Amino acid sequence: MIRAHIIVEGRVQGVGYRANTSRYANQHDLKGWVRNLRDGKVEILVEGDPEMIDKLIQWCHRGPTSAHVSRVLVDKTDAIGEFKGFMVKSTL
Repeated sequence: MIRAHIIVEGRVQGVGYRANTSRYANQHDLKGWVRNLRDGKVEILVEGDPEMIDKLIQWCHRGPTSAHVSRVLVDKTDAIGEFKGFMVKSTL
């Protein structure tokens, strides 16, 4: 199990990015959260199987059809098992 902190930049707010990320994560048994940041980015903190995390990161580069992703920043560490599910959090 690993943990990934992901920042997604581009036109990623107001396009269903959080809802689609949550749907993808729940379908692939990933735990954590996604939220919008006030600067227009999306932040994701996720734990799970390394292969599934890598697939989520690949998906993050595309996002939903109306998104335009310009950059994805990823920091991976060991999972600490703090999440029971995956949720959409309020904007920070």
